[in-house]
Amino acid sequence: MTSTKIHSLVCIYSRVLVVFYTPCKCWQFRIVSPDGTVLGDYPIYYSAEAAAKAGREWIYQKR
Repeated sequence: MTSTKIHSLVCIYSRVLVVFYTPCKCWQFRIVSPDGTVLGDYPIYYSAEAAAKAGREWIYQKR
């Protein structure tokens, strides 16, 4: 069983940015759109701050 830890949930432009940690994939982010679709890239980040920054940039670019 994998233990995923959610670090932060932030609402930006009606989207939810989720930053989380898993032992096998380190830090990652996902975006939940207003219609419930889960979006995001799948690279590995080595800190929560780096994943959050990438997630914010992703939201600002896709706006």
